[in-house]
Amino acid sequence: MNTIHLYMRSMGMLIRSQVQYTSSFIMQTMAQLVMEGGEMLAVILVIDRFESLKHWTGGNLFFFFGLMSVSFYITEFFGRGVTGNFPSMVRSGQLDTILLRPRGVLTQILCSGTDPRRITCIAVGVTALIMGSSMSDISWNVIKVLALAESIIMSCMLILGLFLIEGIFCIHSVKSVELVNALTYGGRSACQYPIDIYPDPLKILFTVVAPFALTMHVPAAYIIGKPLYGWPVWTVFVTPLSGAVVFGIMVILFNRGIKFYRSTGS
Repeated sequence: MNTIHLYMRSMGMLIRSQVQYTSSFIMQTMAQLVMEGGEMLAVILVIDRFESLKHWTGGNLFFFFGLMSVSFYITEFFGRGVTGNFPSMVRSGQLDTILLRPRGVLTQILCSGTDPRRITCIAVGVTALIMGSSMSDISWNVIKVLALAESIIMSCMLILGLFLIEGIFCIHSVKSVELVNALTYGGRSACQYPIDIYPDPLKILFTVVAPFALTMHVPAAYIIGKPLYGWPVWTVFVTPLSGAVVFGIMVILFNRGIKFYRSTGS
């Protein structure tokens, strides 16, 4: 509980510090809105051109897009220390200071950054979810609400775990490895759409290696009423747990990697 309290206090201070320069914050936030609005426009153009992809309607595509956007940008909002700050900490030698403090390394890294500008991206995602739900005529009940909540939470854990891969590589190579972006930002772009529209290699990549299909697409397909793979209903609550598994494995590997850290001497 003390760690959670520390994290919340750190987030509060970081957010207050970033909104001190109001005009700058508003302009940067609007820029984020334009960026994510452009992503949503691409989905609109796909729907306008093709009307549907396989058996997925336009409303279905909005729902998938919204689920990915909400999950990804919540992670960037609250996990910016991992998603953006850690590589620079290694290069600048700031990690040396963190290692001397009486707190867990990962806890301190999470407390080191936030990105409140992402609030507009989250808002676009929520808008897409609402539009997709309405256009897909989803009949909501308690089970579907729980499935959506679990999907978002587990997807956030998955995304944070994938960003930790970059951190693990940074410990050994100092510089970030761009190949990891194929799983993080590449996964965000690809998995905005249902996994079954892609060829088998991509299906395997995003089901086994970076299991967005399990944390997002299986629950989303159930909520929409078009289950993937013909799996039974109970899998809707089991497959998203793969996000927690990936995150747990990456945390273990990250903590092991810290033991091999050598200061850059900056």
